Amino acid sequence: MLARLLVLAALLAGSLLGQSTSTLFSQVDQMLRGLSEITGWKVQRKVPSEILHKDTFRKQVEKGVKGAEADKDNKAAETTLKMFGLVPPDFDLARESADLITEQAAAFYDINKKRLFVMDTTQDTREQRLVLAHELSHALADQQHSIKKFMAAAMDDEESSAREAVVEGQASWLSWAYVLRRPGVPAEVPASLLDELSNSAGADGDEFPVYHQAPLYIRESLTFPYTDGMRFQDAVYRKLGSEAFEHVFHDPPHDTHQIIHPDAYLASQTATTPVLPSLETQLGKEGRRFRALQEGHVGEFDVSVLLRQFIAGPASREEAAHWRGGLYRLYEHKQKKYPLLVHSTDWDSPDAAQKFFQMYQQVLHAKWKKMEVASSSDKEVRGTGDNGQFWIHLDGTTVQVIEGLN
Repeated sequence: MLARLLVLAALLAGSLLGQSTSTLFSQVDQMLRGLSEITGWKVQRKVPSEILHKDTFRKQVEKGVKGAEADKDNKAAETTLKMFGLVPPDFDLARESADLITEQAAAFYDINKKRLFVMDTTQDTREQRLVLAHELSHALADQQHSIKKFMAAAMDDEESSAREAVVEGQASWLSWAYVLRRPGVPAEVPASLLDELSNSAGADGDEFPVYHQAPLYIRESLTFPYTDGMRFQDAVYRKLGSEAFEHVFHDPPHDTHQIIHPDAYLASQTATTPVLPSLETQLGKEGRRFRALQEGHVGEFDVSVLLRQFIAGPASREEAAHWRGGLYRLYEHKQKKYPLLVHSTDWDSPDAAQKFFQMYQQVLHAKWKKMEVASSSDKEVRGTGDNGQFWIHLDGTTVQVIEGLN
């Protein structure tokens, strides 16, 4: 749905210039050769590299935030997150995203200028090697397949999130494979390390206050492309060998479900397209008073975080794995200017849909201060919450929801 929005601040920094050079970059050519040996990709050109002052990076990102905050699509996406309850009512998506990227940035590869930048605050030797290998993996991939064109070719928001996981997951896998590689032994990242990296995902230490205070959805949106993307790359690599690096660019995954479940990707399992609730059917003539602001997909990643945020326990992640498709649409009342959210999700069985139908009622109870049920049955629930009236409907393997009607 919206995980891709955290790319925003990084993209805004695409025109930065470094201030100096460093002996650190003497490793660049050697690293590129090593990455080339692992992937089979040829190094086509040198990668210019510079040290960048973090204060300069911060100023450029903040400059870009002003335009992002005024962008209608970004504001609609922010409203959608608030309607789902994934961020608080006073959350500023553009600014918080920029603060997160600025706080955690160690280096980045500029896909426009084809140049590598490392922050002057990146000092630890091991961290430097991993950071360099990660960003040079981007550079090498970009020489084979334009990352900018690859991302721009995404047909929808879920596909964009999946492609971001390909780009970052592959670079994460390659950086560790390069650092751990031994002469004469095929490159690999041990399963135990993948588990360790996934369990410790996120920024550690007191120097990352923005990350620690961010809502769960925002934190996991930031780490998902790296952690789940790395597991995805590892699974495809174990199945296809070195062909995996080309394969994921020629035949990219379509959604976060395929990233979380690489077997679904390898089996070409595609998502369904559930029918969204009709406002006119539910509201009569009043339904014509709304105009659509934005629509997109509700992916497995979105459902997983939503359930885990409001319902504790492993059942949340297990239930999300039964996801097979999802859509949302954000409306605005033409006269009264309040938002209305509708969404539908498909599940792999009637039992899974029934369980989500029940769990989503728990989500509403948890995310609202007050919830009153006016009528309830095995197939339909109506009532009122903090955002106005709501309606939840179960139809076979599909769960439809309308919430926010004043």
